[in-house]
Amino acid sequence: MPMMSKHLVSKGRVSPKYIVPVHIKYPDYAETERGEQKPLAKTELSTSEIEQMRYTCHAARRVLDKAIKAVHPGVTTDYLDVIVHEACIAEGGYPSPLNYNGFPKSVCTSVNEIICHGIPDDRPLQNGDIVNIDVTIFLNGLHGDCSETVSVGRINQASRNLLTVTHESMMRGIAAIKPNGLIRDIGYAIETYAKAHGYSVVRDYCGHGIGKLFHSSPTVPHYYDPREHTKIKPGMIFTVEPMINMGIWKSKIWRDGWTAVTYDLQRSAQFEHTILVTQEGVDILTLPD
Repeated sequence: MPMMSKHLVSKGRVSPKYIVPVHIKYPDYAETERGEQKPLAKTELSTSEIEQMRYTCHAARRVLDKAIKAVHPGVTTDYLDVIVHEACIAEGGYPSPLNYNGFPKSVCTSVNEIICHGIPDDRPLQNGDIVNIDVTIFLNGLHGDCSETVSVGRINQASRNLLTVTHESMMRGIAAIKPNGLIRDIGYAIETYAKAHGYSVVRDYCGHGIGKLFHSSPTVPHYYDPREHTKIKPGMIFTVEPMINMGIWKSKIWRDGWTAVTYDLQRSAQFEHTILVTQEGVDILTLPD
């Protein structure tokens, strides 16, 4: 039986959203707060755009690493939001989550049983917590996306095992990506590994195409769906970001309309990379420099 979370998360006070300087290029939803207004039919980019995508994704990783270094007991997720906000601006980019369908912050911070889309607030992180930091930056017209779940101080063995299996699940999903293969191969690799270790894979949230849009096709389930027949083609860029639960895979949403938590309040972890499909296989764009 998986262990219950040592610290269940309560909603803290959310500070006002921060301002992005006018010299930074905004995505089209930044001022409307309605999500992306110009959906694209495909995710493929030109050769020059792919090179720019590499730069954008490296910038996202640098921002994430700055936030990870700041994690320790007593730090608030609101403080992590400040770090991400300022780091995105320092890179010359816009923090993609800000104002996306009205999201009030520049990063998602998901603690313990929060699966994803946690809103930074003034609750201090406690020794023994785990926290996912999900960074996306909009830079030179393109989005780059990555996340990592890290420990706060000393965590118990059950939580360490969860983080290890979640990261390996992501990497096995990435290893399953082959030109002319199928998107469902990714979910098969992830779910097979996670279930073998006694965990479940969240089904309510998936990976996604990314580039000129924050979210686009293809949708990338992290569980095996035999009905999924989308073919993997060179030039595709999408995220692989499994969310793995200690307990059941089901989720529920807080009243804020964003924060997704595990249905049974067991802990959840997530890791994410943005990847490029090449003629030979796959290129992970959000690896550390």
